[in-house]
Amino acid sequence: MTDDGVSTAKGRATRDRIVGSAAEIMHRKGVAGTAMPAVRADAGVSSSQIYHYFTDKDALTRAVLDRWAEQIVASQVASLASVTDFAGLRGWRDDVVAGAAGGFGCPLGVLTTELAGEDWARRAGGEGFRRWQQAIGAALDRLVECGVLRDDVDVESWSVTMLSAVQGGLLLSRVTGDTQALATALDTTLDALARAGKVDR
Repeated sequence: MTDDGVSTAKGRATRDRIVGSAAEIMHRKGVAGTAMPAVRADAGVSSSQIYHYFTDKDALTRAVLDRWAEQIVASQVASLASVTDFAGLRGWRDDVVAGAAGGFGCPLGVLTTELAGEDWARRAGGEGFRRWQQAIGAALDRLVECGVLRDDVDVESWSVTMLSAVQGGLLLSRVTGDTQALATALDTTLDALARAGKVDR
């Protein structure tokens, strides 16, 4: 049975536990390195329970990618929602760097990269990144409205640049086990934004 068959609170909780366990393991070990028995043991369920909700590992992987996309976008929207000045942007930067302390990188980026050969994964990951970029762009639009950034600032280009700095920094941090690369990438990007577009007061 597919995950469409969830109809009770207990069933939803079981399915959610399975997806949560798979998400954490795939983040640490990748999709290829994640075995279904490991998910079963971590979630505390039987094989029949897993296959009641997911026809195979691919179906579970799709649910995991959807889970990470929703969680990350929601977290970023919340972190950026109150940004009205550069101090707020610096606070967002601090949140991103602190969140990378585990050293496993961005799960959305990690899984989408590993599954780049799958059209559905590129679409799902691309949609997640698009929404993340929109959240950054909305924060920059507010800075323009608040008179912090000049109204000729190219918000679209800067939101892409900032998201690229996040993803590139997270990749290097994953490889090195140190968040310094991420911190440097974001600091350099925000400093450049301030020089290029900040309103002189």
